[in-house]
Amino acid sequence: MSSATRTSLDLARKVLRIEAAAILGLVDRLGEDFERAVQLLFECRGRVIVTGMGKSGIICRKIAATLSSTGTSSFFLHPAEAIHGDLGAIREDDVVIALSHSGETGELIRLLESIRRIGARLVAITGSPKSTLGRAADVTLDCSIAEEACPMNLVPTASTTAALALGDALAMTLLVRKGFREEHFASLHPGGKLGRRLMTVEHVMQGGDAAPKVLASTTMPDVIHEMSSKRLGMTCIVGADGTLQGVFTDGDLRRLMMTRPPNAVLSMTAGEAMSPNALTISRDVLAVEALRVMETHKITSVVVVNPARVVEGVVHLHDLWRTQMF
Repeated sequence: MSSATRTSLDLARKVLRIEAAAILGLVDRLGEDFERAVQLLFECRGRVIVTGMGKSGIICRKIAATLSSTGTSSFFLHPAEAIHGDLGAIREDDVVIALSHSGETGELIRLLESIRRIGARLVAITGSPKSTLGRAADVTLDCSIAEEACPMNLVPTASTTAALALGDALAMTLLVRKGFREEHFASLHPGGKLGRRLMTVEHVMQGGDAAPKVLASTTMPDVIHEMSSKRLGMTCIVGADGTLQGVFTDGDLRRLMMTRPPNAVLSMTAGEAMSPNALTISRDVLAVEALRVMETHKITSVVVVNPARVVEGVVHLHDLWRTQMF
């Protein structure tokens, strides 16, 4: 290993240690102010607006994105643009999170008067709690660090890392306070792989007129027509009240044709030919659970019913494949 390589690795390890220390330094600093900030965000009836300049602004964008993806309406507001025409974005029932390591960023300081005039609440994340920003905020979170990871102690590195971690701590604490759950995450992330894996059966099932259903008195030609037109290879057999009586599949049809004369099969009713012990699932179950049921029982579809066993739809293996969730 060359001396240049050793020098690079030593510097990289030092950077990581400094940034890790900056985050760990926040742990013992958390207290009543942090709890007050979480409570302000929890009680917010408007939006959470995150604002900061330069590198801090980039961190603000990430904090706003994390809040939005976990159930808190949030967006980034550039402070320079705010004081040049975008103040209408801030409303009285909003909470503003302002991020500035020095607490003296000019654009943020000029924004303070407007925030107070509008009536929005203000949470400051700063490395200088006694700064202008820190003293003006409703709640100030101390995000000070011992040193930047930059060899010149100039480039925002450890300070932005610590601010990002503190923003994550706020978002995750708020997530739990709001009772945000997996199904909520899925509804906000339908395009992502994790979101698709957390989809419920309701989002992938064939419901309404798309669900194959016939009465028990339906004759076999009409049963076959229903299966063919709905293209799921099966149909539900229901009573007059819509409750599930059984199912009939194309596999059941093949087995009947192998053991009985065609005319005898065609003269049967759905109630006579059905399998009465149909597997069912509820609409609020995760789609991955529906897949597990299909794989365990070696079937390609499961009937979706409500607590009264009224048929609400059918989820087919192809529906799960189409979502690209696996």
